[in-house]
Amino acid sequence: MSAAPVVVLIGPMGVGKSTVGQLLAGRLGVGYRDTDDDIVAEQGRTIAEIFVDEGEPVFRAIEKQAVQRALTEHDGVLALGGGSILDEDTRAMLLGQRVVYLSMDVEEAVKRTGLNAARPLLAVNPRKQWRELMEARRHLYESVATAVVTTDGRTPEEVTQAALDALELKDA
Repeated sequence: MSAAPVVVLIGPMGVGKSTVGQLLAGRLGVGYRDTDDDIVAEQGRTIAEIFVDEGEPVFRAIEKQAVQRALTEHDGVLALGGGSILDEDTRAMLLGQRVVYLSMDVEEAVKRTGLNAARPLLAVNPRKQWRELMEARRHLYESVATAVVTTDGRTPEEVTQAALDALELKDA
């Protein structure tokens, strides 16, 4: 029998999926897993290195496998990489799951990430690229989300509580 996550977190890079995911897992008394961490551990290199060495299509194929594995193995809180929802099969697997889309606007993204060069998709003109990424992805995030939680101007604890409230989940 396969497991299923209690909650899956999706959203753009830097939105706080890891921080909120760990807080949610603690509040719910379950484990936390991040598919980006899985990929780094499995590949023995950073995501940026995979992008540079192999290109985005190879990374997305690795990511798809990591997400599919985590969705069937993990029964706690699961955070997915920002671009994982680009894959149609991944979106199909998310249907029927409790999925929280953590959203933020570009100004919040700048504050949080500094839109730094360690983000391979934002290397040139980060604000413009972030906006374009979000225009391409927002509807995909929304299409699989059970709940949308805005993170702008909120602490990680406030976002965690909003996610619990939106899903009507109670602390452990």
